[in-house]
Amino acid sequence: MVEPHDLSVVFQPIVDLDTRKTFAHEALVRCRLPQYASPPLLFERAVESGCTGRLGRMIREIAVPLTSGLPVFLNVHPHELSEGWLVRPDDPIFAHDHDVFLEITETVPLTHFDLCFNVLKEVRSRGGVHLVVDDLGAGYSNLKRIADLEPRVVKLDRDLILGVDKSIRQRQLVSSVVKLCIDLGALVVAEGIETRDEFNAVRDTGAQMGQGFLLARPAFPLPTVLWPGSDTPTTN
Repeated sequence: MVEPHDLSVVFQPIVDLDTRKTFAHEALVRCRLPQYASPPLLFERAVESGCTGRLGRMIREIAVPLTSGLPVFLNVHPHELSEGWLVRPDDPIFAHDHDVFLEITETVPLTHFDLCFNVLKEVRSRGGVHLVVDDLGAGYSNLKRIADLEPRVVKLDRDLILGVDKSIRQRQLVSSVVKLCIDLGALVVAEGIETRDEFNAVRDTGAQMGQGFLLARPAFPLPTVLWPGSDTPTTN
């Protein structure tokens, strides 16, 4: 399995579409070993080896210090929930000096609901840690299960955003999902914005925040956001 020196982290901004300010940065792992250059392959190997929790811990130990004073989004693999690493009192998320947002995919509440609920309840009880439901719209969501977890943020999958500028029906669908999430008390991030037309359509749906290559590609040091239609970097 990989060691800490094999890993690095890049960050992609999540931008407030009204204020143009960066709300937070999502940490994305990179591995120097050629066989694990693809993050999904890295996690597949971690699952096979039974060390998903250890991998997640190593990523957090790299990412959290690099975002001192800033909110950070961190992905949590479903298998990590059962390995007990997240609830350890010495986990880096509990020493971070700003908000931490833990991302789980939309399928997790369906397949691991009780475990997910209990682990996240324990983690969030310590303050400063919030839940993000990622990839909403990528599969078959059980909206009641997701609502029961009371996420602070919901991220709309790229599949919902792709072509949203070209289809009135799709835009109506996204608008309805956005309204539902807001009514449930969650902030909404539109993922995978790649064109200016998608950006404009996303704003029309009422989504408060956006993320994607149009705004900034993942990088380290923290990348600068260029607002669509402007050559002036936004304020982080």
